[in-house]
Amino acid sequence: MSEALQNLRRPISGIASPRTGEAAPTTVAQRKRIVIVGGGFAGIATVRALRRCDADVTLIDRRNHHIFQPLLYQVATAVLAPSEIAAPIRQLAVRQKNLNVILAEVTGMDLKLRLVDASCPGIGIRKIPFDYLVVATGMRPSYFGHDEFAKYAPGLKNLSDAETIRAKILSAYELADEADDENERARQMTFVLVGAGATGVELAASIAHLAAVTLRRQFRRIEPAKSAIMLVEGGKRILPTFAESLSKKAARRLEKLGVKILTGVKVEKVDPDGVVADGGAGRDPAGTLRRTPDCARAEGTPAGAPLHRRLWELNRNPSYVLSTPVLAILSSAQAGGGDGPA
Repeated sequence: MSEALQNLRRPISGIASPRTGEAAPTTVAQRKRIVIVGGGFAGIATVRALRRCDADVTLIDRRNHHIFQPLLYQVATAVLAPSEIAAPIRQLAVRQKNLNVILAEVTGMDLKLRLVDASCPGIGIRKIPFDYLVVATGMRPSYFGHDEFAKYAPGLKNLSDAETIRAKILSAYELADEADDENERARQMTFVLVGAGATGVELAASIAHLAAVTLRRQFRRIEPAKSAIMLVEGGKRILPTFAESLSKKAARRLEKLGVKILTGVKVEKVDPDGVVADGGAGRDPAGTLRRTPDCARAEGTPAGAPLHRRLWELNRNPSYVLSTPVLAILSSAQAGGGDGPA
């Protein structure tokens, strides 16, 4: 892909005029058309890399804003407002004259005819032609074959997820304050987070800070600082993709904040009553359950999974790559971010 992008940065030479034999100015129709699907870290990085190329760049996303995902956990714990981590994608077009932004959801594509099917709100399906295609649709939470967990354990991938989690956390304290039964209070003030990657660790620490500092002295019948926060990890340690020394430091810091770390524990069932781990050996009566997969690891699947699988198959076929200028699937890791497939 890098070689193709270098070629695009070179101006397209004029075509000889049939009358004079002199080179005629390059027309708009001769410019290459690059379509980028997804306005996450990888998609935005690709757009910016193409700002000086002699081509027309089209960015398609089903949302009109880019989310800085590393700070979603702060929205989920009421530290930041949603507007503080979101920015309009169209701001890019102010300085990048070769960029066109389309609000639409890609529903299909014809790789032979080089057309992308984009469903535009209020308009319907539009056919977007391309010479070069970049698919950077990011990730979605994976429940490892247990999609029924999603009803009780929301993921954390967009603003809607963050607002849902924030509402659940704050509502849990309100319900605990109204409860007369001590066991029910304890249940409402128990938080279980599954997945001790970067997102899980950050969210656990942020909930602990919320309980100990932000909500201090705001309730008369409960003490939020006595909340039970459990971080469950199926591996041997938290932050498994980081250096072991950093993992140990993070574990010590979480324990000081009052977070209970459970490693080597795999969740097998999630229901309204709680979490069953390791064959039912223990049940955590979590009134508020949180699922926070580490988005940089294999705990997520591509947002357009069937499309991704098909494109990867085609991309591995040398004959197809030769017949198509560029067919690339980018992860945020390749673009310097953290929201895409590793």
